[in-house]
Amino acid sequence: MIKAIYMPLNISQIEKKIKYKFKQKDLLLQAITHSSYAYESQQAEAVDNEVLEFLGDSVLGLIIADYLYASHPKLSEGELSKLKSATASTSALAGFAKKIKLEKIIRLGKGEEKSGGRQKRTILAGAFEALVAAVYLDGGLEETKKFLTKFLRSYFKEIKVKKFLVDNYKSVLQEYLQKENLPTPVYKIVTEKGPDHRKSFVVEVLSENKSLAKAKGYSKKNAEQRAAQKALRSLLGKKIKSISSDTFLLRRKKR
Repeated sequence: MIKAIYMPLNISQIEKKIKYKFKQKDLLLQAITHSSYAYESQQAEAVDNEVLEFLGDSVLGLIIADYLYASHPKLSEGELSKLKSATASTSALAGFAKKIKLEKIIRLGKGEEKSGGRQKRTILAGAFEALVAAVYLDGGLEETKKFLTKFLRSYFKEIKVKKFLVDNYKSVLQEYLQKENLPTPVYKIVTEKGPDHRKSFVVEVLSENKSLAKAKGYSKKNAEQRAAQKALRSLLGKKIKSISSDTFLLRRKKR
């Protein structure tokens, strides 16, 4: 295999973008190194970020749970869990990654580069998890909380969570139809396209053989959630506020 040649990185510029200065620069390099780069480059320092991604997932979970517990003490355990799940979703983490332009920093192999890897949410979310782990290993829990809290504050800035219930599109659509004495919604795959690693699905949700909505997603589950979301949008309108493709906020009834 021909050894790939890559341009050197300006570490100080990267640190400026992510707003954290590393004592251990190798941790930063590992966090932004995708497995495709490590495999193709054959450089001794090119260790991929998969193990850091594993650690970062747990560190993120702890810090998000702590943040939500402190900022929304009146929410139920179920609501906090759903909100935590939405905040730690691939979609949300990819959004955090883009805020610091992580897609321009990640080291990708040539094959992944050509296939649009810099815009893949799974790669961006994984790199952000790895970066959180790198900050944790370099500076400890408090520094990691400082690093992550600014993303969380921005995420929830315009959402007055205490005025809403946190829920799941599919579960609420089912509850809504049951209250209206209508059959449980049925989800049907309309089309399935693309190679195994980049499949897309179009799903239709029906009730009494009547189509409520169709939606496209990157997995069956995601397409089902999007279809339920579209159905609820037409039924409930502005009463719901999206926070992820799986979870949303539903305005509480005034007592």
